[in-house]
Amino acid sequence: MTAAKTLWTGVYPAATTQFAEDLSIDFDATQRTQTALVDDGVDGLILLGTCGENNSLEPDEKRQVLRAGVEAVGGRVPLVAGVSEFTTARAIDYARDAEKIGVDALMLLPAMVYVPTAEELEAHFRAVAAATALPIMLYNNPPAYRVSIGTDTLDRLTDVHNIVAVKESAPDPRRFTDLFNRYGDRYTLMAGLDDVALEGLFLGASGWVSGLTSAFPEESVRLVAAFNEGRFDEARAIYRWFMPLLHLDAEHDLVQSIKLAEQIMGRGSERVRLPRLPLSGARRAQVTAWVEEAAATRPSRRQAKAA
Repeated sequence: MTAAKTLWTGVYPAATTQFAEDLSIDFDATQRTQTALVDDGVDGLILLGTCGENNSLEPDEKRQVLRAGVEAVGGRVPLVAGVSEFTTARAIDYARDAEKIGVDALMLLPAMVYVPTAEELEAHFRAVAAATALPIMLYNNPPAYRVSIGTDTLDRLTDVHNIVAVKESAPDPRRFTDLFNRYGDRYTLMAGLDDVALEGLFLGASGWVSGLTSAFPEESVRLVAAFNEGRFDEARAIYRWFMPLLHLDAEHDLVQSIKLAEQIMGRGSERVRLPRLPLSGARRAQVTAWVEEAAATRPSRRQAKAA
């Protein structure tokens, strides 16, 4: 199955960017992380989302990470580049460069720091969409970015042909039904908050943009496959096992937690760039205990099917 055929379906981990001891980008380790996820069966990758520490990278570094991703796994699964910039002009430049580099789609965020009006939000999205032919998924995350992509904005964007999907990370699962009822299949919906992922799938999301998949890809892929194949008891059993870790995706230290989980599971390093610091003290002990418990109690296929 080609990348084009699988766009916006299945499990899309928000891949981490790996750093060396001096906190320069370790491109080999980043590529190994990406390749391992694809080998484990994920359906696509988000490059330079929140977990990729987009806003901690310099402009040239971002382009290098995209090139490395295309080199490592391009053509095997869809590659979606996060567009997270401080100004619309920078977002336009980045979107154009991402298209030239060879990614398959974009995940477009509101401009960072400034909280826009609905009119400004629409203008930002329109301008970036006009600069590229790539399909675009808008990223709605009101708790993180202090603005909601409301139906008034989505109504006005229906004429923008390459804005095709919404990553829904509002914590209220009712939003999936409201969007489906209002737009039908005009916008493909992706579940974007780990601890509302199964609810999102039941309510019409076609896939899951995930953080904790980076540490537990096999179980993430099995969860979505079980749901898609109607094995709801199995999907629910995996989800219940996973939930203590999935809650981490809704916390402000999600990047540090996910990278620590990767490290414990032998899939990457916990190193992050300032202003982030690796977890320490009681929080580190707590997350470590949750990850180790999850690793020790991973549901077998037989157990999950019998649950």
